[in-house]
Amino acid sequence: MKVLHTSDWHLGQQFYEHHRAGEHQQFFNWLIDTLVNEEIDLLLVAGDIYHTATPPASSENQLYQFIKNVKKRCPALQIVIIAGNHDSANRIMTAKPLLAQFDTHVVGRFDANNPDDVVIRINTDTVNAHIVAMPFLRASDVTTLSNTENGQDYAQGIAKAYQLSSECALKNKPVATPLIIMGHLHAKGGDISSDSERNLIIGGEESVTAQIFSEQANYVALGHLHKAQQVAKSDTIRYSGTPMPMSFSERHYKHQVCIAEFTITNQQIAVTVNPLYIPRTAEVILLPEGECVPAEQLCEQIAALDLSSYSQPPYLRVKLSAGDTDTTFREQIEKALENKAVNFCGIERVRQTNKQQSSAIFEDLSQVEMLNPQTLLEQAFANNKDMAGQSVPEELKTLLNAVISELTEQEQL
Repeated sequence: MKVLHTSDWHLGQQFYEHHRAGEHQQFFNWLIDTLVNEEIDLLLVAGDIYHTATPPASSENQLYQFIKNVKKRCPALQIVIIAGNHDSANRIMTAKPLLAQFDTHVVGRFDANNPDDVVIRINTDTVNAHIVAMPFLRASDVTTLSNTENGQDYAQGIAKAYQLSSECALKNKPVATPLIIMGHLHAKGGDISSDSERNLIIGGEESVTAQIFSEQANYVALGHLHKAQQVAKSDTIRYSGTPMPMSFSERHYKHQVCIAEFTITNQQIAVTVNPLYIPRTAEVILLPEGECVPAEQLCEQIAALDLSSYSQPPYLRVKLSAGDTDTTFREQIEKALENKAVNFCGIERVRQTNKQQSSAIFEDLSQVEMLNPQTLLEQAFANNKDMAGQSVPEELKTLLNAVISELTEQEQL
């Protein structure tokens, strides 16, 4: 059995106001060809199908058309999709009866009273597996599992949810049937993109340990972190990452899908995992790559850009020191961009705060959503003359987390 693991498609994303439907379609075309050429039996999509909880109709249509097209070329393919933190659980589940007609299993929400609901058992001529298809777990999903002597422990609730569902998946599972676990979370030690991945854990913990996954799992397919990587140095616990850069901090990522091949010999299951790299449709360029340079030198770098090797206009963002006092920098940059076939993504003004640390000030408001609320709170304290030098009280952090959690819940109704 061959399995392809992918995640974090973020359909409907606008990259600095530039629509990316064309890029996503080219990824889908490549993915369908890959599924055919690699003779894949099972496709796993580990969350964040859409970029927002209310995606445009065109993005939903793009997903459904992909499933229709892939089933035409791979009639025996089984597909499992879980909801991520960007997705609406209800919206994902609404399409469940329709997608079932295309051998596509979708799981949007976990019910602590019915942990078996996230377990998918597939036994066809080509696919034999028990799958814990765990969607992103919100605080309200694991409230009854999070109670401790010291109050609510969200990380404990997550661990308990995986324990209960794994026990269901293992019950009556034949020895030669692989156990696959899916999840959308931040596993401890994983590298996180600084400006495009939302903080998931409410209440202080940034991540959960990989020990929450059953030791009997043959493969763990994760989503949320945009950089493809192993977890806990395990070859069979992986993030597949995004199919394309979702921010300029991801411009050097090697975007890929993971292909896991299961072989069974004498009732023993062996798994080999290999990455398959995704061709990049549109390049992402940040100038300058290193430290900021004067506006004149920056414009020289823009003018020197050789775009002849790009089949599609690349995304370009430039950064300039906030200390650069040249008032004509905008005009200079606009002139340097003349006749340059690029998708311009604005100017980032960078302020030097001290010798060891620098922070970016974004001139375009579209970047505000990328900032961590906790970071904004800390900056507010640091910039307030009455509170400068003080740390943010834990009570205030907890209050902010509670508000964020409530707003997130309302967004998913």
